[in-house]
Amino acid sequence: MANAGGSVASLWTEVNRCGQNGDFTRALKAVNKIVQEVKDDVTALRCKLVCLIQNGSFKEALNVINTHSKVLTSDVVCFEKAYCEYRLNRVESALKTIEGVAEQSDKIKELYGQVLYRLERYSECRAVYKDLIRNSQDEYEEERKTNLSAVVAAQSTWEIADADDLGLPETTYELCYNAACTLIGQGQLTKAMNKLQQAEELCRMSLADDSDVTEEEIKSELAVIHSQMAFIMQLQGRTEDALQLYNQVIKLKPSDVGLLAVTANNIITINKDQNVFDSKKKVKLTNADGVEYKLARKQLQAIDFNKALLAMYTNQADQCRKLSSNLQSQNPGHPRPVLIQVAQLCREKQHSKAIELLQAFAEQHPESASSIKLTMAQLYLIQGHVTKACDILGSIEEFKHKPGMISALVTMYTHEEDIDSAIDVFSQAIHYYQTEQPGSSAHLALVREAANFKLKYGRKKEAISDLEQLWRQNTKDVHTLAQLISAYSLVDQDKAKSLSKHLPSPDTMSFNVDVDELENSHGATYIRKKAAKVVGENPPKDQGHVDVKKKRKKKKGKLPKNYDPKSTPDPERWLPMRERSYYRGRKKGKKKEQVGKGTQGTTSAASAELDASKTASSPPTSPRPGSGSAPASVAVGNVVPPRQQKPAPSTRKKQPQKKKKGGKGGW
Repeated sequence: MANAGGSVASLWTEVNRCGQNGDFTRALKAVNKIVQEVKDDVTALRCKLVCLIQNGSFKEALNVINTHSKVLTSDVVCFEKAYCEYRLNRVESALKTIEGVAEQSDKIKELYGQVLYRLERYSECRAVYKDLIRNSQDEYEEERKTNLSAVVAAQSTWEIADADDLGLPETTYELCYNAACTLIGQGQLTKAMNKLQQAEELCRMSLADDSDVTEEEIKSELAVIHSQMAFIMQLQGRTEDALQLYNQVIKLKPSDVGLLAVTANNIITINKDQNVFDSKKKVKLTNADGVEYKLARKQLQAIDFNKALLAMYTNQADQCRKLSSNLQSQNPGHPRPVLIQVAQLCREKQHSKAIELLQAFAEQHPESASSIKLTMAQLYLIQGHVTKACDILGSIEEFKHKPGMISALVTMYTHEEDIDSAIDVFSQAIHYYQTEQPGSSAHLALVREAANFKLKYGRKKEAISDLEQLWRQNTKDVHTLAQLISAYSLVDQDKAKSLSKHLPSPDTMSFNVDVDELENSHGATYIRKKAAKVVGENPPKDQGHVDVKKKRKKKKGKLPKNYDPKSTPDPERWLPMRERSYYRGRKKGKKKEQVGKGTQGTTSAASAELDASKTASSPPTSPRPGSGSAPASVAVGNVVPPRQQKPAPSTRKKQPQKKKKGGKGGW
């Protein structure tokens, strides 16, 4: 027994020495020997748990806890058990373990905050970190503030939260980066970009002090900041700059799979239905192991949506339906999976089936019916069913009385020449605003448009009430009064006469306007030309004197180049050749000299010598002025003039080769 006790003591010394040196593998071997000697030693078992956790053997550590559950109770190893469950991504189990503890220490509260953050319960997580910062004083205060700033940034991004200032410092690049993320969630993109640039400077300064850090490691650390900068550029519409920065981050191949997945997804959103081959490469980065544990639920949802859209753009109809169906089962009330299915059906020209799918979803989920009905109306318009589209739009109570919706309905009803329905839309909208916002600018503008519409289509009697309402609001409006008088003139002339008394008198309506200046202005359509001033001392003309118009001189006609003034012109030159007296007709049997024809090797000189018509004694049939003798042409073989080829498209299609006749095999 003495030897056993001495060996255990020496083993504990070995465990202590290895623990201080950070050699937990050798420490684990020593602890295992101690456990063999003393099986239920709580200290030895806890040391074994620490060694296993430091070596990343979380499953084995949980097995040790479950095996020795009588000794290692939840009060003793609560933190170790919850931490192993957290690292194994069993977040719900870790939460249950922590909540089962009666009194929580600071380290358990730290882990509790991490668990709540992973579960996206940001309000509770924020309260935990604020309590830790308030009630603890140690060297980990900066880390706690960094975690709290991350919670605030997540709240502003994924939740509708109040933007209260917690007074957190921005002394490190992590704190500065989280502050920038908070500003992005609030929509302050310019301030967020400035904050990210500040975070980049702080990161370079902090890493430059360490001589062991290389430039590649600095770039890898800055990758998350650059990716967020690119996201801001994308939101600002600077897609080319954003795409360039995203690709730089991808080329660095950072170890954070979550960063790679988000960056690749954003590149896919920029590509849309263009450059789909690049998108298919980038989508593989979103399928890496562990991505689901690094990103928020809404980020994963967005990635899945984009995968379905990419399948649609690449004409993978079955894959698109499968992905959208999975999305719909995971998010039954979300309209986007249904819209993706509808888009796929429209690509297949199945508009009726798409409308049926939208109708069924709108009935099952009334909270999302507004956006769904807008899509239905669009599909009806594509099919040319304008009246059905109007009925759908009119049934959306949320947008029914919006100015844009009223304008769309009136335009479509007018297109269908249904003026009564268009006027009914105006009447319902005016009644709504008269009840909810009487006398507002929107109300009066709507009444004005209704009156103009009725006057335009000859409904002056119906426009009277609208015009009276407008005139009562502003009795000095002469234009409205004139319209009202014009409308009453068809219905009640006495009323029109009485209203005409309110018109201003001609004296008050006259303005001091220079008519000549107005006519000569740039905006005038007709400019009166002024008479030119007389220059010099020309005597005035008599009233009875009439100017004689000068006759225009006729220009001499151009003569032909071979014109001879001494020779008398042919009197029959204006007649066609066949009608002239000296025309003898074409001589039959006379062949023209043919170049390049005949037996190979012959020349036209021999045939010319035998032609009697070309001898000197043979007079020409008709005189040709200026004609001379030409040298005889020589035909060498069968000369074929080249044909001009039409330009062909630059295709890479291989032309078939000709086979040689005769012989074995050919070419």
